[in-house]
Amino acid sequence: MARRVISWGMALMLLFGLSVLTASAEDAESVQVSFLGPAGTYTEEAAQFWFRSGEELLPKETVNDAVADVLSGEAEYAVIPQENTLGGPVTGYLDALIAAEDISVVGEVVLPICQTLMAVPGTRIEDITTVCSHSQGLAQSARWREENLPNAQTREMSSTAAAASFVADQQDKSLAAVAAPGAAGLYGLEVLAENVQITDTNKTRFYVLSLRPAEGEDLTHAVFVATCDAERIDDILIALHDTELETVALHDRPEGSRLGMYHYVIEAKNDTGITDTQIRDVCAEEGVRFLGRFRAVDAAAEPTGIRAEEPVQVGLAEAA
Repeated sequence: MARRVISWGMALMLLFGLSVLTASAEDAESVQVSFLGPAGTYTEEAAQFWFRSGEELLPKETVNDAVADVLSGEAEYAVIPQENTLGGPVTGYLDALIAAEDISVVGEVVLPICQTLMAVPGTRIEDITTVCSHSQGLAQSARWREENLPNAQTREMSSTAAAASFVADQQDKSLAAVAAPGAAGLYGLEVLAENVQITDTNKTRFYVLSLRPAEGEDLTHAVFVATCDAERIDDILIALHDTELETVALHDRPEGSRLGMYHYVIEAKNDTGITDTQIRDVCAEEGVRFLGRFRAVDAAAEPTGIRAEEPVQVGLAEAA
């Protein structure tokens, strides 16, 4: 029997009152947060988990739109997907982060992902000829679809929630969406199968972005962008190691000027806190840019909500 799945955001709000960390020091004012919409995405869940109640969440069609809101001042923060256990890095979103030179990463949420197959009420699985979802949702459900819908085509959408909304609007029983469980109730769809992801250990990392970098040597993670030839990345990783930073993730994106030239997004950590000296030493390497330091929180490991500390929002221009 398929087990009932509820979203982590919903469970935390119902059981623990959503005691959350905010990157803002203005307790009395609402915080504007842009995220990859529409309503019902896992990105919205990550935003709800990170911020306190009272924030104003602004759903956007694309990650570029969410980032643009921060750059223009329409929103103080943006929340974007970064990497998934099964689908790997979300490369287009990494490109948006690399291009936004004035934006800093100020937080990270690791969220368990439970993908669900849904369709308009009355649909049978054998009726489905097309499955709609974000590219990550399609990748994460590939094995299940091969076994249960081997002849169904796929249609990539801007988000899993956008796929659910599209299926609801079409009212076509040949269509189904792979999306978060909460999207079914939100868009009036019927759940046909739960947990269609490849593994129960499926997780996505989300970055919280802001124009105001977080500062404080109790922040345990940092992100850098290194723009260099492939042959130089070893030198930069050695410099990272020499500063006693541990590499968490390394993603490469083409720089675009010539073959062999890349942007490398490097996330590092130090459990005792990232120091100013470590940042300066890494940024002393040619072509390295600092993107921010922050706390990373795993939603599955923080059942009572995120700790109440608030990072001080001041610049660290000399490290960039």
